[in-house]
Amino acid sequence: MSRVEHAGASLYYESYGNPDDPALVFAHGAGGNAASWWQQVPFFLDRGLRVVVFDHRGFARSACADEDLEVTHFPADLLAILDAEGIERTALVCQSMGGWTGLPAAIAHPERIRCLVLCGTPGGLWTDVVRDSFSKIAERVQGMGGIVGPGGAALADDYPSREPRMAFLYEQIANMNDVPPALLASMSAAKTEPAALENFGTPTLVLSGDKDVLFPPDVLENVANTIPGALLERFDGAGHSTYFEQPDRFNAVVAAFIDKY
Repeated sequence: MSRVEHAGASLYYESYGNPDDPALVFAHGAGGNAASWWQQVPFFLDRGLRVVVFDHRGFARSACADEDLEVTHFPADLLAILDAEGIERTALVCQSMGGWTGLPAAIAHPERIRCLVLCGTPGGLWTDVVRDSFSKIAERVQGMGGIVGPGGAALADDYPSREPRMAFLYEQIANMNDVPPALLASMSAAKTEPAALENFGTPTLVLSGDKDVLFPPDVLENVANTIPGALLERFDGAGHSTYFEQPDRFNAVVAAFIDKY
């Protein structure tokens, strides 16, 4: 367990494995933190990767003053962690809000990101389809118990009844956070216009759950079609959190992708 101080935040992170092994970093979503990846870390360690997980600023153990709590800091926070660990280049897996870390970082510093996986996220990419869908998120989750919690939109609607213990664990991990609503609201202001992808060459995989009500399949298909060369993988029966709901398939799909690069 380590920390790095950056731009008003004390960033908590964990690094596992041999420092000489290829690196893989996971960036969590708004319902998570470093603990979210408990089903991924052992799997990828066994595959000979160095694995890094962290709490975004303002989440769980990464302390940050309210005035410094902006998603626009996320990409530079990631680079600060990479620098602290001496990681020159990494594969990067981003869930939901974590996409606002990954895609901008890959655009600004392609030499640091060897491949990118966007899970249930447009990564801040602001196409007409994403803009329209983003404006209707509140409408879609109305009556669902919010984003996280029993019946929340972060999981498939039938997941809590199928996997009540796992749904309870998801909620407990999310409860480690105390995030002001203003942070999530700032996501819509941190836009990546399609023109920024003109010279984009980072190999990218987009993962989509067919029951995701936050970023539905048609939105993520549009994202995959907009990012040059991006691939799209659909998860039948999964909601917004494919990494948590279907970890075995998620791990296999991600492993097959990053092994190519």
